Amino acid sequence: MITRKRWEDLSLAQQRAIAILGVLQFTLLVAALVDIWRSPEEKIQGSRITWTLVSFVNFFGPVAYFLFGRKRD
Repeated sequence: MITRKRWEDLSLAQQRAIAILGVLQFTLLVAALVDIWRSPEEKIQGSRITWTLVSFVNFFGPVAYFLFGRKRD
């Protein structure tokens, strides 16, 4: 049987890594959402609603938006 670790069971390095990755994920999400809703619609490939929903997929959503959702000039 697999036992789940609690936060207290993790080493300090593991706790820090999880915290840093969480902040990074949140920052990417906020940056993507701000860019989606502040950019003119002609600068976005697809709809804003679709990219907003995709942005909530962990790490991959915001990265996908920045790579594929913005039109290049």
